[in-house]
Amino acid sequence: MKTETVILDFDGTMGDSQHLIVTTLQATIGECRLPSRTDAQCAATIGLPLWKAFVVLFGMSDADGQRCADVYRRIFMENKKNMAVKPFPHVIETIRQLHGLGVTVAIASSRSRQSLVEYVEQYGIVDCIASIVASDDVEKAKPAPDMVLKVLADTGGKPASALTVGDMTYDIDMGKAAGTKTCGVTYGNGTLQELSSADFLIDDFSELLNVIDKLTSRRVDK
Repeated sequence: MKTETVILDFDGTMGDSQHLIVTTLQATIGECRLPSRTDAQCAATIGLPLWKAFVVLFGMSDADGQRCADVYRRIFMENKKNMAVKPFPHVIETIRQLHGLGVTVAIASSRSRQSLVEYVEQYGIVDCIASIVASDDVEKAKPAPDMVLKVLADTGGKPASALTVGDMTYDIDMGKAAGTKTCGVTYGNGTLQELSSADFLIDDFSELLNVIDKLTSRRVDK
């Protein structure tokens, strides 16, 4: 059985958004008059649902986290006008190669659906993405398996032939919980230690092609 479905995180995996996210978090912290946090502490929450990032950073209630998230979204809309989220090297080419090989490529991200659709359109890969599952599409966000399971339900895929790819432990734990193989990217927001439980680690997005070749070879050998 070959790898039929590749499920990608967006922030830190496809798009280099750390500066935009951290800058917006810091501005939100200032406007909401919250205790200061370092850029590293802010970056460590990337991948969580927005409201939960504030809960994790400050130990506040879910309701207060939602209120901070509303402020974040307003500031984010202004900041993104001047801070482009560029794709990491080889992301676009590799996604097109995967699509050409007949692999179903999907996105599972804690971003909003609108934001993900906008970036997929900007990157010119609408024709390559079979499914987008955002934080507002599932009841339980990462690291619960819901996003991956929804992608598989939407595309007719199976966990045994799927690979979940991300830069944070939330992505790896989500993929494992859903029964897929997992691949961590080392160039994003997570540390090597945080990604150590992944089945594979890659330093460049193009190496996904090698991972899929390895998985296919293993399955053929069996």
